[in-house]
This record gives sequence, structure tokens and C-alpha cells, in this order.
Amino acid sequence: MTTLGDDEWAGMDLSVRRGNDHDPSWFAGLNGLADEYDMIIVGAGISGCVFAERGSKELGLKSLIIDKRDHIGGNCYDFINKHGFRVSQYGVHLFHTKFDRVWEYVNEFSDWVPYEHRVKGKCKDVRDEYQIVPIPPSQETVNKLFDANVHSETEMEAWLDARRSVNPDPKNGEESALTRSGPELYEAIFKHYTHKQWDKWPEELDASVLARIPVRTNTDDRYFSDPHQALPKDGYTRIFENMIMSDPNITVRLNVDFFKERPNLPKCGLTVFTGPIDAYYASQGLPKLEYRSLRFFEEYHTPDASDKSDHPGFYQPCLQLNYPGPEVDFTRIVEYKHKPNQPAEAKASPGTVIFKEYSCDHGEPYYPVPNPANRELYERYQALATDEPGVCFVGRLASYKYFNMDQAFLNALEIWDEVKAGGKVAARTELGEPDGPK
Repeated sequence: MTTLGDDEWAGMDLSVRRGNDHDPSWFAGLNGLADEYDMIIVGAGISGCVFAERGSKELGLKSLIIDKRDHIGGNCYDFINKHGFRVSQYGVHLFHTKFDRVWEYVNEFSDWVPYEHRVKGKCKDVRDEYQIVPIPPSQETVNKLFDANVHSETEMEAWLDARRSVNPDPKNGEESALTRSGPELYEAIFKHYTHKQWDKWPEELDASVLARIPVRTNTDDRYFSDPHQALPKDGYTRIFENMIMSDPNITVRLNVDFFKERPNLPKCGLTVFTGPIDAYYASQGLPKLEYRSLRFFEEYHTPDASDKSDHPGFYQPCLQLNYPGPEVDFTRIVEYKHKPNQPAEAKASPGTVIFKEYSCDHGEPYYPVPNPANRELYERYQALATDEPGVCFVGRLASYKYFNMDQAFLNALEIWDEVKAGGKVAARTELGEPDGPK
């Protein structure tokens, strides 16, 4: 078992982070600020930058963005490492959306490279031999793992129907998975991966958790089916730079902790809080909400010149290879060299960099843990937030809900619409279930 210590970045080389721009004033602390701003925005990620950008463009509002981290972009932050590869500090990000408003909005700040994500899993078959198979499971998956010999959607549906349990109202993740996949796929793909990701067995989690990954009856091996799937040509961080850097109405201060500096901050008309909602109310004495975090362990490899694999020059055959079984304690390996928006030096490199990803219960809050106790506790925090004067809570951490990137953009845009109008202007778009941990 890998020991995950308190230093969450011990497994990554962050000594070189180039390829991005910044303004030196971002690191001036609270020096040189105005006495008052229209908005003080806590967090320089998707939600915070949307509010600042829209506030300036649509109403001419002056905003101060503060963030305790030393960069903008939130968990989308990426950079070029010392080997010349564009990597993400907080795990791989894949943009996809069905929302035209979001697609039009992000295209204002970046050119995009088409990319359809495909996830593979390294799983044991009925002979106890490893196979590389598509995830979500499809015809190829069951043929390789279980010798199912299915070759049409009708045959695949029949294979599944013979195994699925009938349960119109699954109460937990295990029941949900068994209604969708049957016991063989559940054991091979879902059960142990879920336990590694959440440190809870599927029967301890909400049914929605296992409903996020579909089982396909066709041969479509794409992870997403949204009409817009692409990667930003110059990386995700550049999007945020283009949103806020050249705008004189937007001031940024990094390495500033809102809770430590709160008494010293300038006056403002509205505080936009994008952090964990339970952190905002820490003084209330309520229990903390439960999150899962991640650890990344980086390895640089130079493939053997005699490599005769079907993916020479790479460590593995795809960007993301999941390890659903209990044989290893990491959940997946990500190899960024596969991304088509890599700089030329990375594409030409004889080497490659991989990241083994582990789930844990301490560190940066990534994934809310969906179970009845946490949902009930969040509702108590939400009631406090509703009555909080002069504060707008926005984003995944403030909502205690995992958002895909496009969902985070749309959530922020629609809440901004409400702020601009002085109240709700229409029902918010139903975002649907996010992908969750992949």
C-alpha cells in the first residue's frame, strides 16, 4: 500500500511551472488596494472569474478577487513542467458540454482543439488475465472479459437483461449498479473502484453515485456524448488569464486567505464566496462536511527504443487508464502526452510523464461524499447561507455538489444573471448528474 502523508504535493514535481502569465501586483498582498469595491470575490476559479468578468463587461463593476493559492484558475490550473509537458496540478480536466451558452462563452477566451475522451480499464477476465477494455462498459468490454460473444445492440441488451436485477427504486450504489450492469460487470468495473475512490463500499453510498457511469449497448467507446468536446489550445489557465488579466475593473491578489484577512479587506457591496460552505460557517459549531481528496504521484519514463507495443513512445495506450480492481491501490494513471493540445516540444519528446492517482480523505476538497448524513448537514448550511446578508454563495464547494467544468460555468452564469437582475429571473437549468470521479 502507498503511504499518503500530509504533504499533498510530495508526489509531484512543481519546481517548474511555466507557460502562463501573471501580473506582479497579484502577489502584493493587501497593499495598493482601493478603499472599496463593488464585489470582493473569494476564489479565482471558474465561478469567481465568471462573476468578475461578467460584472465588469455587463455593469462596469469593480471587483477584487482573492485566493489563498498562488495561481488563478482554481482546479483547472495547468502549466508546462520541466520536461515540457502541459500537465494539470489538480488532475486531468476534459471539457465537454451540451449547453450552447457555455460553449459560446468559453470560445470568447480560447481557441479549441477537438478531442473526444476515451477511458480504458485494465481488468481481469474470466481466465484471470488482464485485458484493456472500454469504460463505460460496452460490447467490447463484455466480449473481452466474459467471452460474451455479443455483436449487436440487441444481443448486448439481452446479455445485460439476463443479469440485471429488477429494482425500480435502488436505495444505494450497489443496488443501482446491479440494476444497470448485473453482478459480473459490477465486480469487475464498479465495486472495488468505488471503494478505492470513496473509501466506502457501494452499498454505503447514494444510488446516484453508480448511476453516473452508463453501461452501453452499442460500440461507442467515447466517455462523453456531448456535442461539444474539445481542449483549450493553450491550456486551461490561459482561459482565465484572458477573462481577467487585461480588465482594469478587476484586481487580483493571490496568497491571501479570506478568513485570516477578512477584518482587513476593503469595503464591498457584495461578497461572492466560492469556497467550502462549511468553512464559511466554521464558527457556528456545526460538523464539517465530508470530502474526498486526491494525491498524484508523478513518474517520468523514457520508453525503450525496442518497444514493440501498439503505442511506441507512450507509457500506455490512452490518456487515462483506470485500474478498477483491488490489486493496486491507485485508481488510474494519466499520461498527458496523449492530449492533442500539448506544445510541440512535448509531442516530439522521446520521454513521457505519467501520474498515478490515489483517493484519500485529507487535503484539497475535490468530491463531496454523497450520502444522507452529508445531504442533511448541507441543507442546514444552505439555510444559513440563504439568510446571509451581502453574501452570494457560488460554485461546487459552496453548493456541496460536484460540477463538471461546463456545469460550473453555467451555474455561475445563471447565478450572475440573478444578481444582475436583483433576484431570480427564471428557473435555473437542470444540470443533470456530473461525471464524478472518472
